[in-house]
Amino acid sequence: MARTPKFIYYIRANLLLLTPKAILRYRMRKAMRAAENSPEKEYLMSRVNYYNKLEERSPLPDDAPALKDHTLKNKKSGSVYFYDSYEITRHFPDHLKWLLKGGDVTTVPPYPTVVKSRPVAGDNANSVLLKLNKVRHFIFVKDKIPFEKKQDKIIFRGDANGKPARISFFEKWFGHPKCDMIDTARHSKNPQEWKGEGMSIEEHLKYRYIMALEGVDVATNLKWVMSSNCIAVMPRPTYETWFMEGKLIPDYHYIEIKPDYSDLIERIEYYNNHIDEAKEIIRHANEYTAQFRNKKRERLIQLMVMAKYFRNTGQVF
Repeated sequence: MARTPKFIYYIRANLLLLTPKAILRYRMRKAMRAAENSPEKEYLMSRVNYYNKLEERSPLPDDAPALKDHTLKNKKSGSVYFYDSYEITRHFPDHLKWLLKGGDVTTVPPYPTVVKSRPVAGDNANSVLLKLNKVRHFIFVKDKIPFEKKQDKIIFRGDANGKPARISFFEKWFGHPKCDMIDTARHSKNPQEWKGEGMSIEEHLKYRYIMALEGVDVATNLKWVMSSNCIAVMPRPTYETWFMEGKLIPDYHYIEIKPDYSDLIERIEYYNNHIDEAKEIIRHANEYTAQFRNKKRERLIQLMVMAKYFRNTGQVF
């Protein structure tokens, strides 16, 4: 399972701070030149322009901080957001200005801002996506259990405290024989019978269908579910991250259900009776997740996203 323990993540992150910036900027310029002549240029640019939709002349406020002020000492948005963003911004000159908003972002900022998440619908151009909090969100698995040999049930483990969409799901289906669902929140105000312990990813992989329900923003488990031999089940996403949830195709990458969950069992029974179609969804989902596993290319795309950010906010570097 491609999951990095937190202590390993922090060791690697701190080692990155030791590399001289002059070397990093040389490497960036070399990578950018290579990207211009790459046979993948069209693919690279399609992703860059999806994450960064800023038009030219998208100004920042006068008091926007410079990159030189983006330090571990002055972090304002959590250490993982600092490390993940600094891994990219350290390649650029210190005088450049930007805005960063950490955490689960569900609204579009008034100025061009680097974020982990944004709404799918509407004008979201001021929300520029980077691959942030990847130690939690970008987990992939090696699933050795074939779909046919998994339990014919729908599994959900997650925090439902104060999350209306998840509460609605529990109210609709808790206690159904096809649904194995637990609210794992320690201090939940939800009914006591919903509450229980969490479950490892390995244990989830014993089930055919895994609910991928949005909480504050995206469904955190969606990435590893789509890399497995299970199928993600969910309403159409309303938020997206670096994973480009807004580009997922219903009933091609995941099983789509209605926002009120009313057709959940009907949809599952359909795929139980059409195993070949279910396995096609798994194949498409696995293909989709594969593009995020090339670390060198992922870093290059992030550099290109930030280069476009600085250009289109009227800055020269």
